[in-house]
Formats: sequence, C-alpha cells, structure tokens
Amino acid sequence: MRVMIIGASNDRQKFGNKAVRAYLRQGETVLPVNTHEREIEGQQVWANVRDVPGPIDRALFYVPSYIGLGVIEQLAQRSDVGEVWLNPGAESDELITRAKELGFDPIMACAIVDIGEVP
Repeated sequence: MRVMIIGASNDRQKFGNKAVRAYLRQGETVLPVNTHEREIEGQQVWANVRDVPGPIDRALFYVPSYIGLGVIEQLAQRSDVGEVWLNPGAESDELITRAKELGFDPIMACAIVDIGEVP
C-alpha cells in the first residue's frame, strides 16, 4: 500500500510522525508531506501533494482543517488517490463536505488504529 501522510512530522510525539512509523512497521510505502522537512524517519519528504509520485492508496490528513481545505483541492486535481482519511483533529464539517463534493468518500477515523497499531 502506498500511503501519503499529509502533515508528517519529525516530532515523535505528533500523530503525523506516529503514522509514519506505524505504516513503516507494517511494511507499507510511506510518502510524507511537509513543507518544512526534507526527511522524516529516513523517508524522503515532499513539500506538497502535487509532487508525490502516485498512485496513492491512502491519503492521511494530520493537518488542521483550514489547511486541509487547500490540500483536498490539490488531491482532487490528481486522478490516482484512493482513500482519504481525516484523522481526529483534522476533520471539520466544511472539509468533509468539500471532500464529498470533489468525489471523495472521506473516512473519519484513526488510520493508525485501522492497521492494528496503537498511536
């Protein structure tokens, strides 16, 4: 599975980092996105979702919803994104509505728990 982690972090206390580590432990291909980092947990980081090589099976949001609104627009310009996960704290009614308008069926749940890991 190819997993884009939007809001990935080098701070091991943040869920954006916990997700990177959890998906790596599961043997998945992790594609972190962060405008301020070059490498996270040994993985190359992309500054924006447009530049991440596809296809993308899962796009995980670990950013505030006001940032997520711009990101969801960029994801919609791609034709290779499967699931969109709005993790706790990243969701808002506005973001959920916009994601649906753009053709996504957003999942509002913890993507770390979904793979059997404990955040």
